[in-house]
Amino acid sequence: MHVSPTGQNMADYRLSQEARKDLMDIAVYGDENFGVAQSNKYRDQLKLHFELLAEQPKLFSAVDYIKPGYRRSVYNKHSVYYRIDNEGVEIIRVLGRQDHRKAL
Repeated sequence: MHVSPTGQNMADYRLSQEARKDLMDIAVYGDENFGVAQSNKYRDQLKLHFELLAEQPKLFSAVDYIKPGYRRSVYNKHSVYYRIDNEGVEIIRVLGRQDHRKAL
């Protein structure tokens, strides 16, 4: 569990290796196209979105037709694919306009 600035326990989420790479790619693209400050702001907002997923994992729909056990949320122009397990939420991929079926 993480602890928020208000002292409340926060649910856990983990990033897969692929999601880590996706976030690096998003950061590089953001730095180059929007500047470091805007890129950092977007990254921070994505992290808040991940925390929301961990706190309310069933808030977003299952996408079993793409991959059994996966759920999908949309943040800005990115689709966040995740799954719920005994340890919390695992963020699988953070994809832009890629072919999601091939990427998953």
